[in-house]
Amino acid sequence: MAKQSTLRFGAQTDEVTSLLRVVNLVRTHEATTRPEIGRVTGLGRGVVTQRVDQAIEMGFLADGEFGPSSGGRAPRTLRFRSDRGRIVICALGALHIHVGVTLLDGDVLDAEHRPWDISRGPAETLDTAMEMIDQLLARTPDVPVWGVAVGVPGPVDFGSGRPVAPPIMPGWNGFDVRRKFEQRYGAPVWVDNDVNLLALNERARRRDEHADLIYCKVGTGIGAGLLSQGRLHRGANGAAGDIGHVRVRDADVPCRCGKTGCLEAVAGGWALVRDAEKAIADGATGYLARWSDDGEPLRPEAISLAAEDGDAVAIALVQRSARVVGESIAALVNMFNPATIVVGGAVPSAGEIFLAEVRQRVYELSLPLATRDLTIAQSVNDAREPLRGGAEMVREQLFDVTFPRWFAAGRPTIEGIFTDAA
Repeated sequence: MAKQSTLRFGAQTDEVTSLLRVVNLVRTHEATTRPEIGRVTGLGRGVVTQRVDQAIEMGFLADGEFGPSSGGRAPRTLRFRSDRGRIVICALGALHIHVGVTLLDGDVLDAEHRPWDISRGPAETLDTAMEMIDQLLARTPDVPVWGVAVGVPGPVDFGSGRPVAPPIMPGWNGFDVRRKFEQRYGAPVWVDNDVNLLALNERARRRDEHADLIYCKVGTGIGAGLLSQGRLHRGANGAAGDIGHVRVRDADVPCRCGKTGCLEAVAGGWALVRDAEKAIADGATGYLARWSDDGEPLRPEAISLAAEDGDAVAIALVQRSARVVGESIAALVNMFNPATIVVGGAVPSAGEIFLAEVRQRVYELSLPLATRDLTIAQSVNDAREPLRGGAEMVREQLFDVTFPRWFAAGRPTIEGIFTDAA
């Protein structure tokens, strides 16, 4: 979002807006020397020098190495002081807690993962997550936290940071997740649906600030993150992309949300576990049956692994999931017309067994114009994807959205960001 954000700062001759623009140009590597800044902004050499000196004095920028010469004296490069603060990410899933700490440029410094059932409730879950985070922060105790991202597997009111009736998160409805982290770390906190973080990670990974992309996660639950011209579409109340509770034709299976026939109740990870356990009880043999005999609880990941290993029951379950998911994605393709669809989560980790079915249904059910340039791909399935996506969200909020509110203080504060915005 670099180019859009820098252009958003109004008149280039204004001292404040030009200073913010200079910092963001260097931060995003759009311009890394004083001559480059002058060429991009149109500011005179003296003004550029003055703004750069101000940014260095405030601690945002520092001089780097000398750059290549174009015939005269080699210009000294500038670098953004990404080491001045830390970004904390807490990515909660239905069955895990994943936390990490990054530099201000999004590079992950440290991370920890723990199996966890989110139905244990917000108090115990967040206390555990913050204990994990504290252990990471203790390794660099002298560096302040500048921002916190929290991802949860359910709809979120982004403005308040509260989950809104999340079907697989009993006890979380309306819980003030933001306040809990603000009190602990004294830094601005943003809470979002976990799949939105994954969509932002894809935008950053592809270096496509104008991406038209859908990220569809099929894990215990099912959701989609929607990027239009690089911007997340969250909807009026944070429910955009919650395709897990779209009705599946002719389905009457009860869903955990209280309705019947939801996509999640037919194709989600917990539905596959339910159906696998029933098949084993009815006498199915193979990888899944042996897994069950070993006393290990079935998880969506185990079903995907079994499908890759040729287990007939697992293959049938994964392919059925992919077919109905593909039908729902096809509806999004016709309505949203993305350039890219990325499929991720525990169930699609079965690879082409899942992806081939999705592709077939999408191309079969979508309009030719909508699929003419469409790419459907699997996520890279990197455990740090939600951490990088969370850092991307915080960086966007700090430097693209709220920078003018807090830059004079030298670092973001809760009051400077949220109070001024109210």
